[in-house]
Formats: sequence, C-alpha cells, structure tokens
Amino acid sequence: MPAAPKKRMRGSRSSPTHVDRIRVTVMASGSLGLTLRITLTRPIQDQATVVWTNSYQIPTDLAGQATKSTVSRLNATPAERLARERKMASAVRTILECIGEDPDREGLLRTPERYAQAIMWMTRGYEERLADVINDAIFAEDHDEMVLVRDIEISSLCEHHLVPFTGKIAIAYIPNRLVLGISKLARIAETFSRRLQVQERLTKQIAIAVQEAIKPRGVAVVMEATHLCMTMRGVQKPGAITTTSCMLGCFRTQQKTREEFLTLIKGR
Repeated sequence: MPAAPKKRMRGSRSSPTHVDRIRVTVMASGSLGLTLRITLTRPIQDQATVVWTNSYQIPTDLAGQATKSTVSRLNATPAERLARERKMASAVRTILECIGEDPDREGLLRTPERYAQAIMWMTRGYEERLADVINDAIFAEDHDEMVLVRDIEISSLCEHHLVPFTGKIAIAYIPNRLVLGISKLARIAETFSRRLQVQERLTKQIAIAVQEAIKPRGVAVVMEATHLCMTMRGVQKPGAITTTSCMLGCFRTQQKTREEFLTLIKGR
C-alpha cells in the first residue's frame, strides 16, 4: 500500500524561515491611556508584508494591576459577561459544599447567582476607564488656592481575604491653571475603591490619578478605614482605624501647605 500522506500541522510553514512576526509598538502614552499598535507581518515572496494591524488603548490606571483577565473583562461583550457570572456561580456552589452546606436547600438555591452578580458589582471599577470617569471635566481657571473635598465615603474589598473595608477619604490639590470638576474627585475615589485593594495602594492611586489628570502643583490624600479582616476574624479588634496618606508636589515639599491641609481635614 502506498504510504499515507503526512498530515500538515495547522499553522505550519513549508520552510522554517516563513514565520509570522508580531510587533507591538507604543503609539502614544498620555496621562489617561496607553495606545499600542499590534502588527502581524508575513514573509511573502521573501519580503515582510503587513497582513493585519490593529490598535488598542489600555488605561494607565490599570497598568499596575492589569492582567489578561483584567483586559478581557474591560472589553467583554454581554455574552462574555454572562458566561463569566455563570462560571463564578459554579465556583460559589463548590464553596458552599466545602463549608458543609447544602447548595440545593431553599435559602441557598439562588445564592451562587446572587453572589456572582454582587461581586461583579462590587468590583466594577475594573470595567471603568479613568478617561471616561473624568469625561473632559477639566477647566481652565485662574485659581491657585487649595481645593479640598473631604468625607468621601468608600467601600472596597481587601484583596487578602475578600472582605470589605470601609472609610472616608479627603482629597486636596492646588491648581496649576487647571481645575477638575468637584464631583470627579469622588468618582475617582469610587473607581479605584471598586477593585480588589489594599488601603495603602488605594490612597496612592487616587493621588496619582489626580496628579496625572490636571498636573496640579500638589496633591494630598488621606484615608481612614475600618477593616473587617481585623474586626470579625484574626486579631478581632472592633473600632480599630487605619490611616494612610499620600502627599505629592508642594504638599510633600512645603510644610506649611501640608499643615494647612491636615488642619482643614481635622476640623470636622
């Protein structure tokens, strides 16, 4: 019998020199986004020919936490979101079984779906781009004194135990010819708090976001929070408050400016 023809592997080339090449190029890097161009080239008649190219924008506020799953969620279709929730609900059902519960009893029958929807809502900050949150609410204004918004209430999830921590944030900046819409300070805090967080990083991310958005002379952020991972488990110390701060620009270099900010936020 004649020898059977060898099956050609999918994606193989007749010559090892015929290899597709992918190039990633940084096209633009701004305060609110990073634009990448991805180009696929293929050797055709011994010349590299571009056969496909596309551009993607990745928010810089996600750069420190971005993973493949983060970008996937950011750009998910409604069908992909539904599949994600179903996958999570299946995992929650497994958790219920592991702790000794019956996921089929009446009270828990829809708990996996409810929890999946709740956790997606509580982490919706992964689906928000900082550029969309600010939405061009940047204005030219001849004001060079401190702008302060305090007592911004936030809730977030501790990334170590996935339990909440809640508290208040004070955000201040000294403009440098540009001011930010007042409500946007609270929106920035909300966006970053709706991700898995540690308080130290959350405080710094808010300060850097304001700094990158309007390039003020300085930014100050102070946060006070209570962590359920300290109060309902572990050391179990109800009432313990954790305070973090981030000072940038003149708030870091000028003591009088820093003291004015700290005095204003204490006068509650």
